[in-house]
Amino acid sequence: MELIHQLDLTDLIRRAIAEDVGQGDITTAATVAHGQPGKALITVKEPGGIIFCGGLVLEEVFSMTGADPVINSLAAEGVHLHQGAIAADIEGKLAGLLTGERVALNFLQLMSGIATITRRYVDAVTGTGAKIIDTRKTHPGLRSIEKYAVRMGGGTNHRFGLDSGVLIKENHIAAAGGIREALEGARRVAPHTFRIQIECETIAQVDDAIRNGATAILLDNMSIEQMRHARRLAGDNVILEASGGITLETVRAVAETGIDLISVGALTHSARAIDLSMRIEAG
Repeated sequence: MELIHQLDLTDLIRRAIAEDVGQGDITTAATVAHGQPGKALITVKEPGGIIFCGGLVLEEVFSMTGADPVINSLAAEGVHLHQGAIAADIEGKLAGLLTGERVALNFLQLMSGIATITRRYVDAVTGTGAKIIDTRKTHPGLRSIEKYAVRMGGGTNHRFGLDSGVLIKENHIAAAGGIREALEGARRVAPHTFRIQIECETIAQVDDAIRNGATAILLDNMSIEQMRHARRLAGDNVILEASGGITLETVRAVAETGIDLISVGALTHSARAIDLSMRIEAG
């Protein structure tokens, strides 16, 4: 079961609606008769199509805006939809459908945008054995849905938060006094179930980390040749992750170095909202 189904998104959705509606939808109140029925079709307008994601929030959004929604059809999460495809067909009270329109589309456009760009990265490294993973570079308060969208695009999640894994970065190394000291400190504190990962910026640091028992290393902004060198040094027993400025144009070459994981912050922090429209028919 996808983890997002185990999360309570009610508060997130409620806050999004409150932000948009405020004291009330003045325009809808002025133009829609009380109890008037309606129908909404959400259509893909994006050239080239999308990876659909976020449909699971629709019923709750429109329930909160008073639409009493009936979902006639809804595209599956993670499915490819071509331009012009109907992603959702919803009936309910017209006023509630209109009031919830923007919030519903905001969720769908963001989550589908993340899933779509993630799928492009995943497709770009097909056959190499490398996995595309996300980072903690998410929009504040939206991490659960953004990391869910990465999974729907075929990617893999890095740690959800600071309490779900150990990643020793350059500032931690400096604070501890060196790579050996940082690794030893982490081993004293971290549960045995946690893999300890350490960031390296040079091949000399990679060698130092391996000699001090590192089993997972993040290669920060290294060149293709440095990544190959790191793979040779590490052998098959150390997990190597590449990170730093990796794009769709460069990700294949990175994967072909033998790297295990490729982290891409742009999956979430720079994902473009894809183009969806919601057309409503009055009953």
